[in-house]
Amino acid sequence: MNQFKYSNDNKRYHTFNYYLKNKYHCKVAKVGLNAGFTCPNRDGSKGVGGCIFCSDSGSGDFAGNVHDSLQTQFNQVSQILSNKWPGCKYIAYFQANTNTYGPVEKIKKCVEPFINKKDVVAISIATRPDCLNDDVLEYLKDVNSRCDLWVELGLQTIHDRTGLIINRCHSYQDFLDGLNKLRALNINVCVHIINGLPYETPEMMLETAKTVGQLDIQAIKIHMLYIIENTKLHQLYLKKPFKILDREEYIKLVVEQLAYLPENIVIERLTGDGKIDDLIAPLWSVKKVTILNDIDKMMVAKDYYQGCKL
Repeated sequence: MNQFKYSNDNKRYHTFNYYLKNKYHCKVAKVGLNAGFTCPNRDGSKGVGGCIFCSDSGSGDFAGNVHDSLQTQFNQVSQILSNKWPGCKYIAYFQANTNTYGPVEKIKKCVEPFINKKDVVAISIATRPDCLNDDVLEYLKDVNSRCDLWVELGLQTIHDRTGLIINRCHSYQDFLDGLNKLRALNINVCVHIINGLPYETPEMMLETAKTVGQLDIQAIKIHMLYIIENTKLHQLYLKKPFKILDREEYIKLVVEQLAYLPENIVIERLTGDGKIDDLIAPLWSVKKVTILNDIDKMMVAKDYYQGCKL
């Protein structure tokens, strides 16, 4: 018998797998897409170079090839996944860069073909909270009325001092404003946070999770900072090394963060990794399954559940 009501595999947190199976009654997988957008902190409108941890692909290292059509990208990945999980359905995930940063007509051209696609159950759009103008919001409202829509916002940290270091080029207040606009339209929001950002303490990282957990969000992704070769972060690390969380520190921190997140918030991710050929540190981050297993073990040892400290 399951110990935690939002899990179907005895996890002690609200797994994304549980959410998807409970809603769609089948296996559902995300297909990462690269629609060729850029970001305001890349093109000079707010900054250049992008967030310092981003590779040239704009956090889309595992998305499709930007030189292929979106349909080709989708087909290539979905065919592989369907071999692994026959009957699988998909979420079309516009992953790379800022996918609402551009003319609404471009956004429509990218999104519309996937709305009524028979094997696609939802659309997920990764963007920035400061790239939600009125025209974009009106279109997202329309999309939300026709299909299941998620918008993913890359907050990373509530601490604006860190935001300056990572060249985020928007403030925590900008995030709150963007979140409020989306929730006013009843659009589901998934927030990304990163543990291990330069010069942050574990207390600061826990504060980010606690604070975000008190907001009107529907899902969260928790990432470990990883350093990719030839990024601005890599240059900073070589010039002025900063503390990188070790494996045990990361696991302990995530377990504490989960304890302060309300049980209704879907946990889409608890770690992340970069492409192994380009990864500088931490090398332990590539063994995602063992990290997740040890998070489970520590939660059992502490008798923790998601939200147990609220």
